[in-house]
Amino acid sequence: MSEPPRPARVQLDAISKQIIEQLQQDGRRSYAAIGKAVGLSEAAVRQRVQRLLDTGVMQIVAVTDPLMLGFSRQVMIGVRCEGDLTRVADDLAAMPEIDYVVITAGSFDLMVELVAETDEQLLEILGRIRAVPSVVGTESFVYLKLRKQTYSWGTR
Repeated sequence: MSEPPRPARVQLDAISKQIIEQLQQDGRRSYAAIGKAVGLSEAAVRQRVQRLLDTGVMQIVAVTDPLMLGFSRQVMIGVRCEGDLTRVADDLAAMPEIDYVVITAGSFDLMVELVAETDEQLLEILGRIRAVPSVVGTESFVYLKLRKQTYSWGTR
């Protein structure tokens, strides 16, 4: 499977960045409240938000806390591979338990992130990762305590 073409870089003006920051603080904030904060009308904010969504610059999603949902293990796994990294990345991305897959440079060829309800489930998922053709090794990094997680890319 070939990678889709990368979209053209989008330059955000200060107002668009402020709108994104408002939504990062509260994704349910009204357009009227955002407009008041950034100095635009509700209609102008609605149009800008829609343009940001349509161009793929941002998306508005609900972020859950895995621990509160009964997932006791949050893990980043470094994966070493031989051969076609894209195929291995696609195979891993198809696993429903894996939330994040990235091809990297450095000690690992891929990094994947997942949450598991139990150590037994984590062990089962690790077995499936290791069974993917071309995977030659893994190293697991179990999260003990999350100290910071932001989604503020491009606004500062």
